[in-house]
Amino acid sequence: MHLTVAQYLLGAISGVFVGFSLGLVGGGGSILAVPLIVYLVGVSDPHLAIGTTAVAVAANAAINLLSHAGKGKVKWRCAGTYAAAGVVGAFLGSTLGKAIDGQKLLFLFALLMMAVGVLLLRRRQEAGDANVNLTRANAPKLAAAGFLTGGLSGFFGIGGGFLIVPGLMFATGMPIICAVGSSLLSVAAFGATTAANYAISGWVDWPLAGIFIIGGVAGGFGGTVLAHHLSMRRGVLNQIFAGLIFVVALYVLYRSRGAF
Repeated sequence: MHLTVAQYLLGAISGVFVGFSLGLVGGGGSILAVPLIVYLVGVSDPHLAIGTTAVAVAANAAINLLSHAGKGKVKWRCAGTYAAAGVVGAFLGSTLGKAIDGQKLLFLFALLMMAVGVLLLRRRQEAGDANVNLTRANAPKLAAAGFLTGGLSGFFGIGGGFLIVPGLMFATGMPIICAVGSSLLSVAAFGATTAANYAISGWVDWPLAGIFIIGGVAGGFGGTVLAHHLSMRRGVLNQIFAGLIFVVALYVLYRSRGAF
């Protein structure tokens, strides 16, 4: 697909917003990226948009992971268990997703976001255990949650952070700031798996993905700094995350209302 200079510029601006979201809440990357690529940049094929954003989100998540790790907010063993199980699910989910109509994917995606937003608001006042680690008790929960969210991530063509953050919190009881940092390992892994699957089918615009990543680096730095500042105020990150999900979900529902 041939894009204009203006469209590439819009892609870079979109990358800033996506990188900021990943740095701030560890998710929202693809829930912002897919609509931005489709509706703002003007990539008409939803599958091409999904493949391209999967590449960009995976790269930006990896960069933001290093920033959070430097602040000691990544639970590596929990994150690794979750990501390993999720990669299998992401491959299976993305294989199925390629066979489904793109507009229907966006519609179902929005409904799923609404449900997750409600769950996050219900847990907004819980502080969590900052000293949590991988144990025999939570390992099965982490693996099951990882496989499920990985499958949904691949199916909907998303990095999955908006599912992974709640999944890590529910499976281990860790606070949201640790879930944000730890989730980025899975976001990067799921996104890379989905991107590879879509790239095989030729559904990645590599120049646009590169521009998107550059914008995301700038946005990610600001988002990470703000996340650690807001983590001192109980429930604020949960509310911001849920609010972002609701706004984008309603917009995607509106734009894809004719899918069924």
